[in-house]
Amino acid sequence: MLKTQLHRFWMTCVWSWAGWRAAWRTEASLRQWTVVCLISCITALWLDLSRGETALLLALSVLVVASELINTAIERTVDLVTREEHDLAREAKDTGSAFVALTALAGGVAWGVILLG
Repeated sequence: MLKTQLHRFWMTCVWSWAGWRAAWRTEASLRQWTVVCLISCITALWLDLSRGETALLLALSVLVVASELINTAIERTVDLVTREEHDLAREAKDTGSAFVALTALAGGVAWGVILLG
């Protein structure tokens, strides 16, 4: 049973890495958000912040990148179903984009509150 669970965990890592690489190759926005995430994380670790503040900023930075991956998955799925102009396809893609924007806004709000007190 342990061997099966270890194999399952390993395969999850393999599939996750394959998904990351595919998105990295094709999505400029993922690369851009990753750079922003790295800058945010390095800055959060460099500043004299509480552990809670640092943890919040690190988590929100990673969440923005994760939301971009979800958005990429939504866009790819919609493109697989149809390449035609359709209101539902556009709404699905726009909603995924809004998710990224809101997570980025949450990170920005956290930075603002922490820096401005």
